[in-house]
Amino acid sequence: MAGSSHGHGHTPAAWTGVIISFIGFCVAGAFMVMANTVGFWAGMVLILGGAVVGGIMKAMGLGADPKPLKMADGPLATREPAGAES
Repeated sequence: MAGSSHGHGHTPAAWTGVIISFIGFCVAGAFMVMANTVGFWAGMVLILGGAVVGGIMKAMGLGADPKPLKMADGPLATREPAGAES
């Protein structure tokens, strides 16, 4: 899996969304430990903002192109169902 080249998440939209969400996670965690409710919810808004920004950037064409899923070739793809034997 480490050598796969299907480009999972390697787009500007994905990187930006994850970085913003990670910063929000750190902010929310820090303010939760400090028992500051307003700061915690500000971090939660940042987390959601990361998802929104990533989605907008993907809609602008900076995300991965959707690719149709392919069926696996091999013995499992050609096997008959267990109840089909006569």
